[in-house]
Amino acid sequence: FWLKAQTDVAIFVIRTHPPRRTMTESLQFRGFLKGHRKWVTSIATTYEQSNVVVSASRDKTLMVWEMTPDGEESVGYARRSMTGHSEPVASVVLSSDGQFCLSGSWDKTMRLWDLNKGNTIRTFQGHEKDVFGVAFSGDNRQIVSGGRDKTIKLWNTLGECKYTITEDVHTDWISCVVFSPSAKMPLIISGGWDKLVKVWNLGNCKLRTNLVGHGGVVYTATVSPDGSLCASGGKDATAMLWDVNDGKHLYSLDAGSTINALCFSPKNYWLVAATDVSIKVWDLENKSVLDELTATNPPKCGIPWCVSLTWSADGNSLFAGSTDGNIYVYEVGTA
Repeated sequence: FWLKAQTDVAIFVIRTHPPRRTMTESLQFRGFLKGHRKWVTSIATTYEQSNVVVSASRDKTLMVWEMTPDGEESVGYARRSMTGHSEPVASVVLSSDGQFCLSGSWDKTMRLWDLNKGNTIRTFQGHEKDVFGVAFSGDNRQIVSGGRDKTIKLWNTLGECKYTITEDVHTDWISCVVFSPSAKMPLIISGGWDKLVKVWNLGNCKLRTNLVGHGGVVYTATVSPDGSLCASGGKDATAMLWDVNDGKHLYSLDAGSTINALCFSPKNYWLVAATDVSIKVWDLENKSVLDELTATNPPKCGIPWCVSLTWSADGNSLFAGSTDGNIYVYEVGTA
């Protein structure tokens, strides 16, 4: 009887469940980009120059990296180091053609750099305190910045501040700013130490929505490639996902530790979080953890491990900036 019952159950299970995929996609470590002497605070990539990576660091420099093709011994090499900021560099973004980058620093300034020459084209002055976040609009004609003076400023590429948002502003430091990639609905999203994520209309610089729900400082906010989703995270160790258009909270994902950076995959329906202790990869289709990456030599107690993240434009490589000065490079593969 038991044998027959077990056989029946086994047949039932086989018939009602689709076959499990034996091949699952995961991230495999490919190597380090070594060169920075302190925390790697921000990393940028772009579609046009897919083999170029730019990083910013607390060592006050930016580095331009050239990635090497598969099969070569080193994952990439430093093409040049760019100096000029007098304090740690907190944020870097690339122009879509990959020829220029923009950095924001604790020295209260932003700089526009020519990557081919490695020099500063323009210095942006106007913030009264540290600049924590910078972003280019989709057409590269507008720039947004935010930081410790609690203001959001809009600039043109000539370094002229065209507008400072003064209504409905954050009541504490602004940790990050980002443009939505949607051309139909141009928006700015900002995250702050006041636990809020704010969505602004770019056209009139007025507040569209407050995304309320975080229980701690918001360190990072990012928008999905199609502009429909926003993900935010920070001290409360929760990644919150929002509908950008109507401002609704969709669901939350537990990261288990403080979230320092978030990034949507440009290729898969994934969200990646850099936390104090690991890199978590979520499959958003079923809201499950697809992969978790940890440090081979974890930092001393109290110091976070991974503090910045970005994907290559094709979504095949993930770059993670660490407090040890290294950029960890992972590749999507089947395990």
